[in-house]
Amino acid sequence: MFFFSLTYKEPISEVEKYLNEHNQYLDKFYKNGNFVFSGRKIPRIGGVILCKAKDLQAAEDIYHNDPFYKNGIAEYNVIEFQPTKSNVVFKKIIANN
Repeated sequence: MFFFSLTYKEPISEVEKYLNEHNQYLDKFYKNGNFVFSGRKIPRIGGVILCKAKDLQAAEDIYHNDPFYKNGIAEYNVIEFQPTKSNVVFKKIIANN
């Protein structure tokens, strides 16, 4: 599992220009089963995504598709982790990892 932490490098006015494309990117990887959750940071300085991928290279291939990344709007900090404790709902999600 991978936790993506995005931090905006550009003003919100630039972020907004790529938001529709970013949402399409999110939709694609939710449909593929890679994304578990995502959302904005508060305050609005970036976002987070929980990603299921087989390894770091696969995770990098996924976030390299993000228009925010491709256009220099946000930088990604990636944390790889192995869940060791979780609630019943999350156990079902990670069972397919």
